[in-house]
Amino acid sequence: MTLTSRDEEFSAFVRTRRSELLRSACLLTAGDPHLAEDLVQTALAKLYVAWPRVRRDGTQVHSAWRILANAHIDELRRPRWARERPVAAPPDQPDPAGPPDGMALDAFPDGIDGAAVRAALAALPAGMRAAVVLRHWADFSTQETARILGCTEGTVKSQTAKGLARLRGLLDSPAETVR
Repeated sequence: MTLTSRDEEFSAFVRTRRSELLRSACLLTAGDPHLAEDLVQTALAKLYVAWPRVRRDGTQVHSAWRILANAHIDELRRPRWARERPVAAPPDQPDPAGPPDGMALDAFPDGIDGAAVRAALAALPAGMRAAVVLRHWADFSTQETARILGCTEGTVKSQTAKGLARLRGLLDSPAETVR
């Protein structure tokens, strides 16, 4: 089977951006690596369908982020009964090699507890969490984040400010209950 130039370009994009998308998806899901993998897979499948248009427009990166953020919000909107359900005995064994590349989120600088950060992120509403992750983890500008999330720059600014304030409160007082 020969790859077309579209397939080669898309594969190159995936090789260079997948781990970055996976790390961010893991933060969006507040540390759920399985849901993060599902979100990245969904985003890449949708991006592949739109690849000719986004490549022509030069918006590959922004489109990938937008699809990822929207897939996360869509997952949260899905009724609880439509999601996967945990079972008492898992059907397969975990990979003994550990999590895939880019999934080690406990390696924060300055001794910050990765589990505490993920728990605090989980306490934020999905849109606020997406704004914080895109602005401060993925380092997108306010304009880029607004374009990815499909909202105004003012919304990004207010959601980011409120999200950071809530995160500071949650991380400064570990005894506080995470809601």
